[in-house]
Amino acid sequence: MTTDRGTGTEDTELVINWGLGVDSSAYLVKMLENPSAHGVDLARTMVIHQITGSEWPTTYAHAEQYVLPVLREQQVRLVQVARARRALEIVVMDDSRRPERIVRRGPWSLEEDEYEANGTVPQQGGIRLCSLHAKGEVGDALIAQEIGDRPFRQVMGFNADEVPRSLRDRRASKNPLRQGLYPLIEWGWGRERCEAFLYERFGVVWEKSYCTFCCFPISMGAMAAHLDRMRAHPDIGGRVLRLEYTSVSLNPNARLFGRDSLLEKFDPDRPADRPVLAAFEKELDCPWALYHVRRILPAAKADPTRRGRALRSVERVDVGRASALGRRLRSISERHNIPVEVDERYGRVRAWVQRRGPALPTTEELMVTAPLYVRDKQVPHFERAWAAHRDRA
Repeated sequence: MTTDRGTGTEDTELVINWGLGVDSSAYLVKMLENPSAHGVDLARTMVIHQITGSEWPTTYAHAEQYVLPVLREQQVRLVQVARARRALEIVVMDDSRRPERIVRRGPWSLEEDEYEANGTVPQQGGIRLCSLHAKGEVGDALIAQEIGDRPFRQVMGFNADEVPRSLRDRRASKNPLRQGLYPLIEWGWGRERCEAFLYERFGVVWEKSYCTFCCFPISMGAMAAHLDRMRAHPDIGGRVLRLEYTSVSLNPNARLFGRDSLLEKFDPDRPADRPVLAAFEKELDCPWALYHVRRILPAAKADPTRRGRALRSVERVDVGRASALGRRLRSISERHNIPVEVDERYGRVRAWVQRRGPALPTTEELMVTAPLYVRDKQVPHFERAWAAHRDRA
């Protein structure tokens, strides 16, 4: 960590969330043209960059080339903070009024430590828990550490097309000392206006900021652009494909885009897609594991016709090369007449000890080979719940 706050820093009164993307960057640059006109005292202002570890290269490049010089010129304090581990512990990676670079990752990252270690991918439905874990909780912890029990204002970069998000932010805020500010909405600056401002100022098209493994491009109508970014960065595409492949190995329904998988969107017969698929195969050339997966799918307490939250147990049984583990699993399964699914192209072997039933509650059990990165994990009281469900079967 580097710290260069300068001297004479007064108590922080204004916090600005900077996600490196179009909206928050447009606000920062515009505000810094005349801070006092926007009610900003830079001596009492802290800009926060919450590090996710999985941004696109162009996002980092634009932030460093165009925004950091503006921050340095005005000696704006930029604090780059990350989660230190899954438990809520934070680490400040850089704290400076003359920041030179954007920190790429901290000791904990969403992609590796949240999703791949759990053998899952982000889910489109419900709350954006990934954003909450890597950004919201981290930022709140830093603010509590820096500001304590003093009142403060916090700028959120929601644009004028995102009024519902600002309303949700107001409702979700549980800190009575916090005043949420939404200047882009007050200015009437929507997404296109923010993009136009940055282009007028710097002469570049500012691409959307989001994690490389994000599941939301399909809901934002940006899938084509998302795939093009992966084609431009095949190494990133390969890593994300491995993340999804591991998730689908443990749960065939756990694709990145609901019913659609990322892998299905790349065609080996399309020349532009081949580098991404080659990078994916390279990512799979790693140690693999044989996993024992059990899953309980209960009925929801409020509505027995709907499924409740699944309970899962994942245990690593063996480690080795994909081919050797696959042969072993096939041999054992065939001897016991257990159905086997084989992915001849990429190497996965899955044996269904028990498939889930059509009625709730139900259970499923499988053995599967996949990349090594998933850790053993079992929800509390799983064995007792498993035994109870099996007794009812």
